[in-house]
Amino acid sequence: MSASVSMPLGGVQVGSYDSYERAQAAVDHLSHEKFPVENVTIIGSDLRQVEKVLGRMTTGRAIAAGAAGGAWWGLFVGLLLGIFSVDGAGWIGSVLSGLLIGLVFGALFGWMGYAATQGRRDFTSTSTIVAGRYDVMCQPAHAEQARDILARFSLRF
Repeated sequence: MSASVSMPLGGVQVGSYDSYERAQAAVDHLSHEKFPVENVTIIGSDLRQVEKVLGRMTTGRAIAAGAAGGAWWGLFVGLLLGIFSVDGAGWIGSVLSGLLIGLVFGALFGWMGYAATQGRRDFTSTSTIVAGRYDVMCQPAHAEQARDILARFSLRF
């Protein structure tokens, strides 16, 4: 079924909340009340990207992060190659060799990647996308029932 021009995507609004957790709790309440939740959609509006700066990126941190990632990959490859060893010493040798080679190459690539940025973006961060409002939408045939249930739900807060 395609969305029409007159009806927004997801149906008609039956509730609006300032956090995703509240919108999720509302839909959860509808589910507990045996409402057919397959007719419900949560739509986030007023989207914005939030970037949390974690700290400075230095050559040492870039090398350490690269070495850590490389060590994990090297350990994985060493364990895979260790399967084919005929004795315990060969297995330990494969694992340690993979770990050390991965560590060295990871550190090298971490340094090269940092050096290639030439001082641009000398910080680490995480990004998330958050909405300013979360609307609970419902198909028109079930909207009135959903509004009644959510009206009782909102009295609990």
